[in-house]
Amino acid sequence: MNNLTLIINVMKKQVVLFGSLILALALLILVESCKKKSDTVTFTMSALVAQLLGGNIDMNGATSPNNVPANPTIVATFSSPVNSASVTANAVTLVRDYDTKNIELTFTVSGNSITIVPKTSLGNGALFSLNLSSITSTDGQSMAAVKRTFTTIGTFVPDGMVAYYSFENTASDVLNRFNPMVGGVIDLTYATSYSTAAGMAAKFNGTSTLIRIPKGDSLMLTNDFTLAFWIFADTTSRKGQFTMGVAGWYGFQFEIFGAYDGCKLAAQYAFEDGTSGSEDLFFAGDGLTKDNGGWKGWTFCKDLKTSGGVKFLLGSKWAYVTCRYKSDTKLGTMYINGEKMKEQDYNLYDPPKTTVTGIKYNGAVGNNTFVFGFIQDKNNPTIADDWAKYENPANNHFKGLLDNVRIFHKALTEKEIQMMYDSEKL
Repeated sequence: MNNLTLIINVMKKQVVLFGSLILALALLILVESCKKKSDTVTFTMSALVAQLLGGNIDMNGATSPNNVPANPTIVATFSSPVNSASVTANAVTLVRDYDTKNIELTFTVSGNSITIVPKTSLGNGALFSLNLSSITSTDGQSMAAVKRTFTTIGTFVPDGMVAYYSFENTASDVLNRFNPMVGGVIDLTYATSYSTAAGMAAKFNGTSTLIRIPKGDSLMLTNDFTLAFWIFADTTSRKGQFTMGVAGWYGFQFEIFGAYDGCKLAAQYAFEDGTSGSEDLFFAGDGLTKDNGGWKGWTFCKDLKTSGGVKFLLGSKWAYVTCRYKSDTKLGTMYINGEKMKEQDYNLYDPPKTTVTGIKYNGAVGNNTFVFGFIQDKNNPTIADDWAKYENPANNHFKGLLDNVRIFHKALTEKEIQMMYDSEKL
């Protein structure tokens, strides 16, 4: 073999070796690339729970939970660490179903999880949808949009409630804000309520039963107001029924008339000039409005003349009464059993009532006690007339049952009122 042949053979071997090296390197790059691709974890939500001391509620299952608390702490867990900058009010939303309200939330991002807390109570018995979209991981992956629904626990009650009396063998406020004073529960007993689910109700004897709750004027520190309650008025009393009140109409008071042919919420209202005056949300079931013989401002009145009148609704049977004042529209409305019975528009009254801004306590300083069972407190009464004195058992003390009394610092919508009635009547 001459030198030229030797050189050519050596060069061929080098070319083959170099090619083999190139091929091996390419294979190595391909293997590593496949390995990295297979090692990458797809960014998804792996768990969603409402945290409870007694055990978490799974919100990521096939069935939408119906026992989530009204003040939940919700934790979403993901397959990879979350990019906190992607967690915004647009990326995480909580929407209430019945009115499509977007609930304000706070977020805390920690590693693979997001803690979600509503800024206000969600209320009971309401359906919500939790929506997560455009959230990314710290390695830049985007998550597919997720929607989960849940219902808060209990019968339907909107947010905005400031006092609640369930009367489950106690006269205390469930919210622990407006409890009776020491010694303030007088001759009160309890009886079976309107349904098994409702439990017990407060029973008033019609002569002396009284529940005395201090600082009742604070119940009126609001422009918008709703009072809702279940009532069984005993017609054997054959007299008017002062059901509850704080300084009578100088604060607010609800009563049923002696012949059970009507009822009203009398209340004090604030005007723009700093004065105030009383007005009755009066319902007689006669169909009268401002256009057919009723008082100015009366825009609606349910006609019950051919169906037994107000007595058919309120006489010795359970009824659900809701009274509200809505300041932006200046409308006062009464509902019985979820149905609108009376509405009045303060824009149609004479000044200064046309300038009404909201309800207002205007009673005596010493009589700001809210009471169940009468029109005002037995001590330092604002109304001095003999018929308004607690000491006389022949006066219009309430005789009957009360249950699930709720006071809101908001004007509930008609849908909320109907939903409350439908939820509680079962």
